[in-house]
Amino acid sequence: MDLYVSPELTIPASELGWRFSRSSGPGGQHVNTSDSRVELFWNPQGSTALTDEQRSVLSEKLGRRLVHGILTVVSSEQRSQLRNREMALTKMAAIIANALAPAGPSRKATKPTRGSKRRHQAAKSQRSTTKYLRRRPPMD
Repeated sequence: MDLYVSPELTIPASELGWRFSRSSGPGGQHVNTSDSRVELFWNPQGSTALTDEQRSVLSEKLGRRLVHGILTVVSSEQRSQLRNREMALTKMAAIIANALAPAGPSRKATKPTRGSKRRHQAAKSQRSTTKYLRRRPPMD
């Protein structure tokens, strides 16, 4: 099953790797016999579906998530292996789409307003008064 990321990008199933293992959590005796935990892995550097620019963007933005250049997604929330496979595909598509999305507009630096400065100072003095009133009275 191919991984549909966006109208411009579909990763062929031949580039995706699957690994299955026993999942922890609910399922009773069934969980001891079925391999419902799913690991989906993909190597973006060896992918033919990406352009060189997309490859460099992915390696830059997903640098921490890549282990030896491979992106891995794990899904074990569902009891069924099929549903976990679908969830893993959805997770991976979201991660890749998010990494390839263009950055939003940069934040424009602003100064605090006079009112916000006044409220900040009032809150600080209120806190100071509260702490002062908690002190032990002087022993004379």
